[in-house]
Amino acid sequence: MQTSKDNQNTDSETATSTLTINSLVDAQVNFMQQWLRQQAEPLSMEAWQWFGEQPLSKYISRDSLQQLINDWLLNHPMSDVMRKDIRDILHTVIYHPINDNVPLSELVDDMQVETLANYVASHEQQRNALIHTLIGNETFADLLTQTLYHAINDFMEGTLDKAGGVGKLMKLGRSSFEKATNRNLDDKLQAYLHRNIKDLTRRAETNAQAHLSNEEVARLLVTGWARIKEEPVSHLQTYLSDEPDNNSIEHIEASIQQSYDRLRVSPYLQTLVTASIDTWYDNHQSDTMMSVAAGIYIDEQAMAQFNTVLLPIVYDALDSTWVTAHIRTMLQAFYEQPNIKDGLALNDE
Repeated sequence: MQTSKDNQNTDSETATSTLTINSLVDAQVNFMQQWLRQQAEPLSMEAWQWFGEQPLSKYISRDSLQQLINDWLLNHPMSDVMRKDIRDILHTVIYHPINDNVPLSELVDDMQVETLANYVASHEQQRNALIHTLIGNETFADLLTQTLYHAINDFMEGTLDKAGGVGKLMKLGRSSFEKATNRNLDDKLQAYLHRNIKDLTRRAETNAQAHLSNEEVARLLVTGWARIKEEPVSHLQTYLSDEPDNNSIEHIEASIQQSYDRLRVSPYLQTLVTASIDTWYDNHQSDTMMSVAAGIYIDEQAMAQFNTVLLPIVYDALDSTWVTAHIRTMLQAFYEQPNIKDGLALNDE
């Protein structure tokens, strides 16, 4: 039968055992934190090398990749924070002072323009569309009609005012014409110009499409580029408004948002995304992670540089109270196991 003395001895042994476990836990926590700090860089590189050797299909399935893209990307609209960032970045890029000193030719190489011009000119459908845009479209005809009408009207008004009696007679004749025909002479003149100019632009378009050679069309494009290529990039700002009530950047961003919201839920885009992921996965499912990463220039050297950036975060995490608490809890659970605790108690004796 256990006596009070035996109970005292048991309590003493338990206290000794608890003190020993707590001391061991504290010592091991400190050791683990110091050791991990010293080994963080080589461990991370070894982890990358190990991970890089693993096949893509071992950890990423086709279905999980599809689910990631659909659930994480397409199921969510752009956040307000992202939209504000887009507006601010666009404003910074478009209105940056450096644009005043950089010509358009620095953004687009002459060879690129020539290649595009030759491509457009050598394809009949694109070439005819370009000629129609430049010559045969109705907007151009309407603008030309208005320009000629105002020029003729200004000339006539100026001439009649200076013609004295003859001018008065011509104005009387104009008034008589309008009364007799019940039509305004200005309207008659505009209708005449519009009808004939449209006919002329159609003929010009037909002749241009029939007789302009590929080389001549290409030369028109290259010549047009040559006229503007030395303009500063900031020249593009003339086509934009930065007024609070009519801000072009806000319109651009809103258009991007509307297009994205419309497309991301459309079966059309979802079908194309699924087909694109299938194609990519078929091309790379047998590759290692390192091979896939190499396609976007992530290699061992890049990871070493990445490590340099991440190590301060790792060090701060190792020293944080939450990591220390988790390590201590893990070690205490280890020493609280009956076989470990009993063995330590026997060793204490």
